[in-house]
Amino acid sequence: MEIDLSLLHRGMVEDVPVSGTYELSPSYFENTDILSLKPLTVQGSVFRKENDDLELEDYFVGTIQGIMILADSISLEEVEYPFSIEYDDFLPKNYIKNENTLDILGFLWENTVLEVPLQFTKVRDLSKFHGDGWRLIHEDDLRKENNPFSDLLKDFEEE
Repeated sequence: MEIDLSLLHRGMVEDVPVSGTYELSPSYFENTDILSLKPLTVQGSVFRKENDDLELEDYFVGTIQGIMILADSISLEEVEYPFSIEYDDFLPKNYIKNENTLDILGFLWENTVLEVPLQFTKVRDLSKFHGDGWRLIHEDDLRKENNPFSDLLKDFEEE
């Protein structure tokens, strides 16, 4: 989807509002940790602003909100991860096509993929995650229980 910036570039308007709901195709996130992505809501506007070289460039101020579905880092169940991005910067030149249109989907994807957490879990009770000779414990419990590495940990804490 493209947003027409020609009136802005001709000086006929001061800004171009960018608002709406946009859906990214699954091909965008097929090689990522995102299992699915609900439609993104965008509220903002594009206007012209001088850069460091005193040239006019397209500048976007607004918010991007959405919900991505990820695999829980512990249970591997699907969990919703809501995110909100406050964007206040020049638009990357590679998303301005024909000098008069903005490729909004590419711009949204570039900013959304930056919000994917390395680990995310909603699991609070680790006691049900165990197996033959192993179990998950909370990091705080590691320090309290009989730990074969406790002597080494004491050496590190003294330094």
